Amino acid sequence: MRYIIPFLLIFIVSCREKSQNVPDKNPELENLASLFFEKYRNNSPGEAVDFIFSKNQGVTKDQLLNVKDKLSSFSNLAGAYNGYELITTQYATKSLILMSYLVKHEIQPYRIIFIFYKPKNEWKIYKFKIDDQLDAELEDSGKVYFLQVR
Repeated sequence: MRYIIPFLLIFIVSCREKSQNVPDKNPELENLASLFFEKYRNNSPGEAVDFIFSKNQGVTKDQLLNVKDKLSSFSNLAGAYNGYELITTQYATKSLILMSYLVKHEIQPYRIIFIFYKPKNEWKIYKFKIDDQLDAELEDSGKVYFLQVR
């Protein structure tokens, strides 16, 4: 009996993972993010936003302008651009994926979160978020109430 319970737990977890059929990586989305950051670096934040939203018909011009203004504002305040790093990729399903990136600038970093959605055959941006609260979250994660007692 002692060995049956761990075996059942492993079996249940492996069945759930297989049923999700979610890949470890998504090269197509990694390429979209890479192109976004290439345009961001070479051209402007506005052109990068235009690129990432190019297949999303549900965004108004005002919404797009607000995103461009916010990204440009972050970019201008943060100093010279020094690259980006993937923080995490989270899969809700194989058709809804969150990718979080650290955007490295000379003065301060910030985070860009892409949520991609694939309703049929093509990925589109579902949600795009920019924030500078990554350091606060990192500090919170180091607080005592997150530590495990051993």
